[in-house]
Amino acid sequence: MLALDKLLIEGSSKLEGEITVSGAKNAAVAVIPAAILVEGKCIIENIPKIKDVYLILDMLKQLGANIHYIDNSTVEIDCSNINNHTAPYDMVVKMRASYYLVGALLGRFSKAEVAFPGGCNFGVRPIDQHIKGFEALGAKVEIEHGVIYAQVKRFEGTQIYMDVVSVGATINVMLAAVRAEGTTIIENAAKEPHIVDVANFLNAMGANIKGAGTDVIKIIGVNKLGGGTYCIIPDQIEAGTFMIAAAAAGGDVLVKNVIPKHMESITAKLIEMNAQVTEYDDAIRVVRKDKLIRANVKTLPYPGFPTDLQPVITIPLSVASGTSIVTEGVWDSRFQYIDELKRMGVDIKVEGRAAVVEGVKRLSGAPVKATDLRAGAAMVIAGIIAEGTTEIHDLMHIDRGYENLEKKLSSIGARIKRTSQGTVL
Repeated sequence: MLALDKLLIEGSSKLEGEITVSGAKNAAVAVIPAAILVEGKCIIENIPKIKDVYLILDMLKQLGANIHYIDNSTVEIDCSNINNHTAPYDMVVKMRASYYLVGALLGRFSKAEVAFPGGCNFGVRPIDQHIKGFEALGAKVEIEHGVIYAQVKRFEGTQIYMDVVSVGATINVMLAAVRAEGTTIIENAAKEPHIVDVANFLNAMGANIKGAGTDVIKIIGVNKLGGGTYCIIPDQIEAGTFMIAAAAAGGDVLVKNVIPKHMESITAKLIEMNAQVTEYDDAIRVVRKDKLIRANVKTLPYPGFPTDLQPVITIPLSVASGTSIVTEGVWDSRFQYIDELKRMGVDIKVEGRAAVVEGVKRLSGAPVKATDLRAGAAMVIAGIIAEGTTEIHDLMHIDRGYENLEKKLSSIGARIKRTSQGTVL
């Protein structure tokens, strides 16, 4: 049974107050599979309460791990009894990050059987760099009927150059290489904060990884990883969503539990758009009183502007004065949400990987659907600033990556509520 919830948003709201960011989704869904490599119990703190995290934890349970919730945001994972290298097909196909099970199971059992992952659909998302890395380490990888079969007799450290900067491949190869013999060097590695978080988790368990956060990562293989405790970093994308929401709606919002260094590209763009941004040790204040002005945005790997915030930043640009150009520099097809936004009165034309955004005076509430996770967040912000009522459907996308989004936004002045439309088989 699937609940058919929708969000109802009464628009034209200013946002004021304090809002707290949860643990990073993209870090949690990689750190949890990494626990497969650990012999003993590991305690992971600050995990976000979202569907993707629950799903990846359930996958570990299916593989034989013992999962114990210490509190709402802390979980104890014991993978000592896992003896299965085949991931549950029906779960894997529901989320993209399930491909981390390949690297983790290969590192633990020297073999893995994992179906092609699911997740948001916004263009081709190949795993060729993952496979290249596994094969360089000595693994044999075959794909048959949508299932990845990988096995290795002996992992040997090597030098791997990523043809393209890939977050997923960088993490996956790092997982496989942690217990390889010798030294592995990943060149042209991705530098996102959650890559650093996964490396820090593994190091806390006894790994020897240096250079995470730079484009060269050095991994010296170890025989085993022991247990320990680790705290997930704050969610860069959730923090950016709240910062952009404050700028879009106007008002004065303090976003708490953030790492300001991670937010620099967002901060710079909001200042360019005429918002005031003040950084503190672990918080950022966004104030916007005057009219937003145009800006050009191009998404790039970190430390560039995050692709996950491309749909979100498009909302304030749609009501800013002047013409903005949003260029997608990471994925091929991440403008699928634009047709939904047009129901609300945006003036946006998509030309290949670029969207030309003409600022309009106002948006109007309308029924729309979340086409993917981050597009769903964009729809919510559009509803907050629009005149009238907005209905947002297909909330399963939003729930995959945001913890209590409507409750958090309600706490700073958004008039938003979730209602049930019943269930469907």
